[in-house]
Amino acid sequence: MSATATAVGAGRRTIAVMVLIPVVVALTLWAFAWPAARTAPRDLPIGVAGPATVATALEQDLVRHEGAFEVHRYADEAAARTAIEDRDVYGAVVVTPGGTELLTASAASPVVAGLLREALTAQAPEGTKIQVTDVVAAPAGDPRGAVLASSLLPLALAGAAAGVVTTLLGLRGGRAAAALAGAAALAGVVGAALAHSWLGALGGNWWAEAGVLGLTVLAIGSTFAGLAALVGKPGLGLGALLMILLGNPFSGVSSAPELLPTAVGTLGQWLPPGAAGSALRSVSSFEGAAAGGPLLVLTLWAAAGLTAALIGTRRRTGPTEPVAAAPAPAPIPARAG
Repeated sequence: MSATATAVGAGRRTIAVMVLIPVVVALTLWAFAWPAARTAPRDLPIGVAGPATVATALEQDLVRHEGAFEVHRYADEAAARTAIEDRDVYGAVVVTPGGTELLTASAASPVVAGLLREALTAQAPEGTKIQVTDVVAAPAGDPRGAVLASSLLPLALAGAAAGVVTTLLGLRGGRAAAALAGAAALAGVVGAALAHSWLGALGGNWWAEAGVLGLTVLAIGSTFAGLAALVGKPGLGLGALLMILLGNPFSGVSSAPELLPTAVGTLGQWLPPGAAGSALRSVSSFEGAAAGGPLLVLTLWAAAGLTAALIGTRRRTGPTEPVAAAPAPAPIPARAG
């Protein structure tokens, strides 16, 4: 290759880097900052209980905030509490002859609990005292949900590392699946030991929490390995885009999926980080209520990733045909002496 061609190639690579980095910055800022800047309730499930006339008036006040709340009616306070414990609603307003009570669940989202408290206080007549009861409180070690929100990115990075290392080490087929499953299981145990036993940020069944953490790492790691097996090293970049660049900020774990722009919140729950956040809240504070959907999402990603890794490996290696042995050279006749 001539010196001119080499210089042209280097110039193109230089321009590519100069253009690519601002594009990555713009995409990253959009993914992380835009949802945060548009945080607001969107069809946020909330309950109303009390006498029909009063409850209807209260429901109309809530519906007046168009698209903000999805109001559910309950017969009494007990029914509203059950709905909160089942994760059907984030909170409920209960009207009784003795006054108005707000039921919240800071374990489901401290941000939503605060938002409901502020909204009801703002609507109440001046001088009216609102009693607030936290039906399902956040764990004592993580009252603001900061530890849980901060745990998703390390989980995503752990899964990414498992998938990348498996790919770069050239593990294939059953060995790749075993490596990913083993790394995920150990990561789940370590994660539960840190978040539950040490920090006190999780308060449910220890092994259930370890299972969710491990399944999350497996879902993300197998996706990286599967994409790499199908399309090569560019698959690792696609995995990073889905799991880290989009999955983490779209998860809604720092607030709630219903506080994000609708499409973002929905997409986030179909990606492993968002599903992991919802499942972990359920097993940590709600005895597994509403964990079925998120666990199904994680399982589907893990199964699809492992299947892609197996299919991609077979397609790349392909069937090997036996090579015919080369004919032996004919013996050289001896020269007459």
